[in-house]
Amino acid sequence: MLARTAASVSAAAVTMVLVWAAPAAADHTLPPNIPSDSEAQTQLGSLTVAPKGPQTGYDRSLFPHWNVVDSPCTARQVVLQRDGHDVVTDSNCQPTSGSWWSAFDDEWVYDVPGDISVDHLVPLSEAWKTGAADWSTSQRADFANDVTSSQLWLATPSSNGAKGDKDPSEWMPDNTSVHCDYVKSWINVKHVYDLTITSSEESTLQSTLDTAC
Repeated sequence: MLARTAASVSAAAVTMVLVWAAPAAADHTLPPNIPSDSEAQTQLGSLTVAPKGPQTGYDRSLFPHWNVVDSPCTARQVVLQRDGHDVVTDSNCQPTSGSWWSAFDDEWVYDVPGDISVDHLVPLSEAWKTGAADWSTSQRADFANDVTSSQLWLATPSSNGAKGDKDPSEWMPDNTSVHCDYVKSWINVKHVYDLTITSSEESTLQSTLDTAC
């Protein structure tokens, strides 16, 4: 009897750990304003197809980021609160605890906000090579701190590093279930900011819309 009771307690403990490690799919929060399938298709058709420009002159400092966007909160802090769960912040708007889901690899980060990255979906250097080199510093800051579109995504540092500055023809998330939302967001950001796409990029975006959405 005692052995069975101990086993039951052990099984219950394991169940609790599994629930904590894998929250419900309903908690998988994505950035706002991802377009519908039809909107994304229309937006893709409106994008200019052209080769990427040079990297010459690019520097991340030309895109001032993590600026204050809702005093006293920076863009990064806003996204951590916007897309996190049970987030607690201090008086400076800095999250001190919570949980955050990385859509790229379907991983969770708990209680350590420094262990989750806020990724520019369309990377800053990618933007530079597809139109942003001609922008003002103010325009580039708006792009780098855009918390109202689907430009800023939560990501584990490892998935963020794997993505780097690659476009969808060069890299897609390991989590295939997010491919549809990923390409629709990419298309939307390129559309909103009038950035160009390459022919290989266009092909990947279209095929993903056709097969994953």
